[in-house]
Amino acid sequence: MARKTQISKEVILEAALKMLIRDGYSAINIKTLSKEIGCSTQPLVWHFENMEGLRKALSEYALNYANRKMCPSAENAVAAFEQVGRSFIHIAVSTPNLFRFLYLEGYSGSPADNFDALILDEDNAALIKRISKEFSISEENAGRYLQNTIIYTHGIATLAATGVINVSEKEMMQLVNCAADAFLVQEGVPLEKIPCEEETQK
Repeated sequence: MARKTQISKEVILEAALKMLIRDGYSAINIKTLSKEIGCSTQPLVWHFENMEGLRKALSEYALNYANRKMCPSAENAVAAFEQVGRSFIHIAVSTPNLFRFLYLEGYSGSPADNFDALILDEDNAALIKRISKEFSISEENAGRYLQNTIIYTHGIATLAATGVINVSEKEMMQLVNCAADAFLVQEGVPLEKIPCEEETQK
């Protein structure tokens, strides 16, 4: 009969995520995590076998946590896209260790081979169709707008998460919004058709 463990996988992963956010991934190992939980190392080995197993499970758990934070609620395509960008920047500023783990150290999944992977992503592809319809531009133009805005937002967030810049989230979003508007104009959208910041936040 298999042995039973009283410490669930969820409890271990929640504690690991807490450590990741607070101390960074380098602080996590079987011994430090078991100390954080207040148990022996046996439950961790039982559930994950070794650090590689724990790392893989934590990567998925942390990514799901971040994705829930970035889930948009707006119906308007541009507003929804802006909500994701705002949440992305908030993660970089408020939980830089998590941001670095997921988006700079490669633990959020396989790295993309090229920029086209950004617009081929299933969720982004659906958003491109919505943007194309809302602004009466081609999906190619909408895809270029989304791609450029993602790259710009990631750059701003990376500067914040690594401590290169120290500005408020509001200032960063103003920069992103200005750039995003410019990218839309670049793809043929008249400036007067682009919703202002107050409208996208409704």
